[in-house]
Amino acid sequence: MPKDSASPRLDAQYAFLMEADRLKTVERANQVMDRSRFENSAEHSWHACLLAFLMAPLASDQVDLNSVIQMLMLHDIVEVDAGDHPIHILYDTDDIAAREAAAADRIYGLLPEDLATTFRAIWTEFEAMETETARFAKSIDYLAPALQSIGAKVQLEEEREIVAGNLRRGRAVKTKDILPELFAFTQAAFEGEATDPILTQRFAFWCEADRLKTVYRATPIADGSRKENTGEHSWHIMLYALTLADHAGDGVDVDLALKMLLLHDIVEVDAGDTPIHGAVTPEALKAQEEAELRAADRLFGLLPADQAQEFRAIWDDFEAAETPTAIYAKSIDRCQPVLHNLADDGGSWRTYDVKLHQLDSRVGVKIDRGCPKLWPYIRAKCEPWFVARDAL
Repeated sequence: MPKDSASPRLDAQYAFLMEADRLKTVERANQVMDRSRFENSAEHSWHACLLAFLMAPLASDQVDLNSVIQMLMLHDIVEVDAGDHPIHILYDTDDIAAREAAAADRIYGLLPEDLATTFRAIWTEFEAMETETARFAKSIDYLAPALQSIGAKVQLEEEREIVAGNLRRGRAVKTKDILPELFAFTQAAFEGEATDPILTQRFAFWCEADRLKTVYRATPIADGSRKENTGEHSWHIMLYALTLADHAGDGVDVDLALKMLLLHDIVEVDAGDTPIHGAVTPEALKAQEEAELRAADRLFGLLPADQAQEFRAIWDDFEAAETPTAIYAKSIDRCQPVLHNLADDGGSWRTYDVKLHQLDSRVGVKIDRGCPKLWPYIRAKCEPWFVARDAL
């Protein structure tokens, strides 16, 4: 491992990011929209960020959308220790608050002191729900479960009863004065009544994006128990970009990088995931690129014209990888799978018989381009695994 002064800081950042990965194993009461399984808190966090971005035009001038996205990225990390608490079950709220505060102390405390202070402050502001920004973020979080249920093609009577109670007397009622348009839309959609056409388009895109939770990647989650899906991957990559922002180069707009990573894999809803160590022929790469362009046309085309243009421009910027921000985002996108494979005793490296020189050429070059301090650190962690494997 490099002995430079950055290593202790990177060790702490890495420890936090790997601990946060456990959020992918925290099951919620909501199901993904195709009803194949229950949603986890990591992919929920990504989907909530996307809902906030979609509904940003409804926010007041006092709402800072960039802070909203950061709040929703971080808001449920405490569930790694404290677990999820479904809205239809009664709990001791003081006990939950105490356990979540203790979780925040422990998990954010893994970070370097400056980041621990910043991330904990973001989480505390969200929980207090006193600022306009936090009120908007909380409203998104409160309405997302209802919209998740409404968006499912198969409606479950028991779940509809929970949603009805939440909209009539539960915490979702708090959003009526904060996001009246979205609250009214949710009520109307739940009742099967006519809905605002612009919000209907945004909701259709959000529902299509839910399918990303059923696109599975070659890379495992950190505990090796299963393959990672692209929805939770997108959340984790955003968290990487925020946590490692101090390693970004000049000219990088971290908030824009977060939006790029929020949207970067949406096209996999149609095009699927192509493992970097799997599709290495020019023909395979060209076919994947064409499939992703078709997917981008269809998916972003679901949105109102202004948002379709905005979201597509962000995605195109990321794909081109020509600006400092896009280069940083692309580099970050390559970091997390490497560390996950390492945590799982090789993961997809074993599947595709990857050699260290291939990791250098396929991954290392791209990480080094945007985060030159990161690749030496990551490579030094990986090299012993390859040496040991090749010695067998």
